[in-house]
Amino acid sequence: MLGSIKLALFLGVIYLCKAAEEDVLELTDADFSSISEYDTVLVMFYAPWCGHCKRLKPEYADAAGVLKNDDPPVTLAKVDCTEGGKSSCEKFSVSGYPTLKIFRKGELSQDYNGPRESNGIVKYMRAQVGPSSKDLLTLQSFENLIAKDEVVVIGFFEKETDLKGEFLKTADKMREEVVFGHSSAQEVLEKTGYKDNVVLYRPKRLHNKFESDFVEYKGEPSLKGFIKANYHGLVGIRQKENIHDFINPLVVAYYDVDYVKNAKGTNYWRNRVLKVAKEMSDVSFAISDKDDFMHELNDYGIDFAKGDKPVVAGKDIDGNKYVMSSEFSVENLLTFAKDLLDGKLEPFIKSEPVPASNDGPVKVAVGKNFKELVTDSDKDALIEFYAPWCGHCQKLAPVWDELGEKLKDEAVDIVKIDATANDWPKSLYDVSGFPTIYWKPKDKSKKPVRYNGGRAIEDFLKYVSENASNELKGWDRKGNVKKDEL
Repeated sequence: MLGSIKLALFLGVIYLCKAAEEDVLELTDADFSSISEYDTVLVMFYAPWCGHCKRLKPEYADAAGVLKNDDPPVTLAKVDCTEGGKSSCEKFSVSGYPTLKIFRKGELSQDYNGPRESNGIVKYMRAQVGPSSKDLLTLQSFENLIAKDEVVVIGFFEKETDLKGEFLKTADKMREEVVFGHSSAQEVLEKTGYKDNVVLYRPKRLHNKFESDFVEYKGEPSLKGFIKANYHGLVGIRQKENIHDFINPLVVAYYDVDYVKNAKGTNYWRNRVLKVAKEMSDVSFAISDKDDFMHELNDYGIDFAKGDKPVVAGKDIDGNKYVMSSEFSVENLLTFAKDLLDGKLEPFIKSEPVPASNDGPVKVAVGKNFKELVTDSDKDALIEFYAPWCGHCQKLAPVWDELGEKLKDEAVDIVKIDATANDWPKSLYDVSGFPTIYWKPKDKSKKPVRYNGGRAIEDFLKYVSENASNELKGWDRKGNVKKDEL
């Protein structure tokens, strides 16, 4: 009996996966022109072996299942660039995978630059269909719009005004981020009492006693600024696709955030964070799902967020990381936020152990010695940020060791740091791939500079020779070896 149930569940999962995948239109060179039958199509150009494509595939399928039922619908399609879609991929200059592009009536409209998660894809593509602001002709259409489970911004205009013009321009600029509507219908104006106003409405699931359910625009410097300042409220729902909306200093409560299956439980903890946020306007507050942000918790040294209570972590204005060690409570959260703001907390630094000996030709930086070895050093430094699994880094390793050996008697440090296991000042060293190399002058008033030259030993020697604060003993400014003086 138990075996039959497991089999049924297994088959059910397979069916759901296939059903979701069937919502994505599979295109080849032979039938690519068929997309002209659809108003709006998002096409994913992919390769079966591509890891990023494999991760995107289920998110893409989920989004397709939602968008196909929209009015008007949005179609999601995919093209295999290694098989039947090679010519189409070449035609649209696909050079990496996955590449997503938006087509309208069969014609290429624009590149897709939105999120890569299902709900983000849905929101982004819904913004591509129809006018940027929906004209609300009846009271029912107004009530239907503010009943949406997302933030909605509505303009009320009895007649043509400058505010209406600004509203429509703002809607065009922010259509991919926000749902807009506007109305001049008499029954809507009479019901709301507005005649020349813009109002931001928060979704019902986020209503609480600490802030208003809606906010009226009072003529702040810009309508766009007003929307961005009020969009997330006192405590935002921080997700992968909107993390850049939340600025430091920031305090985040991580727990099981689920407004689909457990909205009441989700708001139970959010309301406690709201109570603190209400008292501290100088700090940004947010909640995040602990499973979705496990990688971020790992960066705070938290391997597993056990229990139902939130785990709290945050960053100060400079991006330094902090973890609340005490159990979650309103009082402890308030104390943590105040101490973070006042600089009373010890920052958490992700770090491997500091090397017992670091007198080799290549210095080893870790999170706990980066400041001493690099930031506060009175020597120039060339720093490699690497990942142990990176093939390019492995290829560079012997060259880097040779460079360190050649420059061991110079006033320049050759440094390497495992960027997967250590923290560093990310505001100064932007590392988006491996290996990433930076030149740090000894003059602390000068910022580090990314190195974009060749990877041969001669390239590095020439660069260091040209950029060293003081001319090297063994090489001239052009990178030529100096001849021994007689």
